[in-house]
Amino acid sequence: QVQLQESGPGLVKPSQMLSLTCTVSGGSITSDYSFWNWVRQPPGKGLEWMGAIYFNGSTYYSPSLESRTSVSRDTTKGQFSLRLSSVTPEDTAVYYCIGGTFASGYYWGRGTQDTVSS
Repeated sequence: QVQLQESGPGLVKPSQMLSLTCTVSGGSITSDYSFWNWVRQPPGKGLEWMGAIYFNGSTYYSPSLESRTSVSRDTTKGQFSLRLSSVTPEDTAVYYCIGGTFASGYYWGRGTQDTVSS
């Protein structure tokens, strides 16, 4: 079974960059037609899709976050990452990585709470 595990700093200061990594086990981030996503949920709000990387390396971003967001991968480590620049307290959220394929289903990580505060 595919498992995903997020890792993040927990606390980052305003204006800095938030860097998160998702480690995938039991599956490959290069599996045909697999799609690897980052989603977040601020406190008291709904889920927000941020961006994703496709099995072939193509990346996709939410228009509202595109100027501050970058998704990349390390295929040798089975990891994909999110970088969010110029963070503010409004970027405080639980960040989830989600991946899989339409055919086999999508799997969620457990999430990482990351807070922006001075």
